[in-house]
Formats: sequence, structure tokens, C-alpha cells
Amino acid sequence: MTHQQRLGALQARGRLPGVVAGVLADGELTWTGAAGMGEVDEQYRIGSITKTLTAVAVLQLRDEGLVELDHPIGRYVPETGYAASTLRTLLSHTSGMQSEPVGSWWERSPGSDFDALVAANDGSGAVAGAGEFYHYSNLGFALLGEAVARLCGASWWDVVRDRLLEPLGMSRTTYHPEAPLAQGYSVDHFAGTLTPEPHQDTGAMAPSGQAWSTVADLARWARFIADGNPEVLSAETLREMSRPQPPAAGYGLGFRCISQGGRMLVGHGGTMPGFMAGLFIDPQRRDGVVVLCNATTGLSYETTAATFLGATDDAVAVPAWVPTERVPSEVVPVLGVWFWGNTAVELRWQNERLELRYLNSAEVSDAFELRDGHLVGVSGYHRGETLHVRPTHLECATFVYTRTPYDREAPIPGPAPVSRTGAW
Repeated sequence: MTHQQRLGALQARGRLPGVVAGVLADGELTWTGAAGMGEVDEQYRIGSITKTLTAVAVLQLRDEGLVELDHPIGRYVPETGYAASTLRTLLSHTSGMQSEPVGSWWERSPGSDFDALVAANDGSGAVAGAGEFYHYSNLGFALLGEAVARLCGASWWDVVRDRLLEPLGMSRTTYHPEAPLAQGYSVDHFAGTLTPEPHQDTGAMAPSGQAWSTVADLARWARFIADGNPEVLSAETLREMSRPQPPAAGYGLGFRCISQGGRMLVGHGGTMPGFMAGLFIDPQRRDGVVVLCNATTGLSYETTAATFLGATDDAVAVPAWVPTERVPSEVVPVLGVWFWGNTAVELRWQNERLELRYLNSAEVSDAFELRDGHLVGVSGYHRGETLHVRPTHLECATFVYTRTPYDREAPIPGPAPVSRTGAW
């Protein structure tokens, strides 16, 4: 299967409005592609891949003798309620601090300044003791970014831009989006319609997930992770960052470390409202993958990396997914979760047909098309049958679907078919 076919399968299965990707072989970007409404040269929000920028800035300062990884963050940011947490435990998400800052969902809300962030997070939200277990913390990287800013006498982003991005030629990686760029969307689960997501400035939380970038720029960053750069950080230090830190078996010093198909891949994933991203590279072979999309959910970036690197080849070509522009009035009342007896199913409008999926398997069991105002089965056990919309339930050839399990006010569900998993 070609890379383009793999990308098309990702777009269809994940219901991604747009997705772009690039593949590196021996450190060189050898292929790029797009599916859906994606364009390869557009900027996408990269979410927590931003953390790798923050982590490299911290290790730069360590190599310059300005910080020690086992020093407490309070030495550099004394007013934080988590002053005893060391830089090492913050980088590896083993400090025990809470995952998110107090308040509304920071990724979708206008960001505050650092004083407000510290005041709202006094240390009482800790979920574990230092080194007790791995617990991912966005808040921890906000503290690391502030430490970088204070030690360098400049804003966190100015440090990242001047000391990391410019030496690597990453001119399309920016704090604020710059055209051409992708709009972020959330996809309605049942209707398949798109809702634009806001592109907020996350303020003091920016070191955790603010940046925007492109396939080409992130390919440069992946190559840097494998090779190092004398103007930025040595390959030796990057190897140190890529070693898992106990008890975080799959996380190093700011880098995610995953084993896929016999390869050790280093990099990070990222999500923001309307966006998902992944960047992983095999530092030994210098083969890597970058993938960016403009949907809140639907992309497994870790398994995607293995797929494009040839560790797995289970992708099957499927028709592209097309976002819904209008849901027919006959379909609107039937969307959502139903029950066949006690078994939960969902009805979803997708690519101009109604799909019935059993929630225990997520596989499509039956599909219906709208013909002359009637929903007629076109595949599965109900092929050729009409799905009737009743006031209290749905009925198809004596099969009854209700909004609650075994609804006593509705007819008794019909007998089980030969199979409910697709082997008709």
C-alpha cells in the first residue's frame, strides 16, 4: 500500500476534515501528502509537540551550566506552589502535580498571565508524591517555560524562536498562526457536521501547547532530534532526553518514547481543540513520520507512525470521508444512541447514508440510504428492508430499537439475526 493510500485510510476512518503527512528516510523528507481538505504547506496547531521545544530549551540551559535537572523549580520560580518539584520530574511528568491548571479548559479559553496561573495553582492539586508514578502534567511545562524565560531575560517564545527555530531554519513554526493555515474543527459524532474551534492564545500555558507549524518544519525538527545541531543541542544530550525516566517507562526528558514494530521511536503527539499532531523518528535509522490534522479527535498518532514506517501494513483503502453540510430532515430524529434489547447501538449519518454500529465493536452492522423519503437498507442484515420511524421507537422487519434498554412502552425487540458482526 502506498503512503497516499495509508493517508486516505486515516482520513476516512478518523473522519478528519483534512490531514497532511510527511515521511523521512535516513533523515531526509522523501514524501509528503494530503487528504480531505488538507494542504501540505498549511500551518496546523501542533499542541503538545510544543513541549519538546520547551524541553530542548531547558536542556540547553543545563548544558550551559545555568540549571541542574535535580534542582527544584522553586529555585527559578520561587512563588510557585510546586516549588519542591525538580526540573527532571517536571520534564518526565513524574512530579505528582495535577495534570491541568485550575479553571476552565485552558486549551479552549483565553490564556491568563503567569501571576494569575500561580495564584490559582497553589500546590494543593497534587495527585501523588514525587516519583510515585507517571502522571502527565500540562501545568508542569508552564512552570518550565517560565523558568526558561527568567533565566534568559526574554519571553519563553523569544527564547524558542531565537535559540532553536532560527538556527534550524524553522521559519514556518510560529506562536500565532500565519497564513496559509488550517481552521480547526470538531466533528459532530452522529451528524458528521463541522464546528469551527477557536484558536486561543493560551498565555502562561503556552509552553505546553501553543505553537503552530508545518510538515516541512517538523521534519526539520525530527531530523534535529536524531542528529543534534551544534548551534542548538548536541546529539549526546538528545540521546539523554530520549531515555525513559523511571517510573515513566514511555517518557524521557520532554520526549515520548514508544516501541513500535521493533523500533524505538522518539518524539511527541499533540492535541488542541480542532487539531491533532504527531512527530516520531527512529534516531538510529533516522526514519520518521510527521502527521497533522484539523480535527479534535480521530487520529492515533503513535500507531500512525508505525504504519508509515512499514512496521504494520493493515491499512485498507476506503472511500474518503466527506463532512456533512446538511442532515436531511427525515434523518435528524433517528441520530444518536439506541438499544436493541439491552445492546447499545448508534445511528450515524456519514457520506450520505445512515450507519448502524454496535457500540461494543464500533463496526458498521447495517447501512441505510434515503430513497423517496424512506430509509432503505443497502447493506447488512437489513438490506432491502425499510427502517420505520415510530413515535417511541424505530422498527425494521420486527427489529425494534428504543432510546432506553428494553423500553416497556415499545414493542418487544425482534429475534437475533444469524450474526451481528458482519458475517451474514
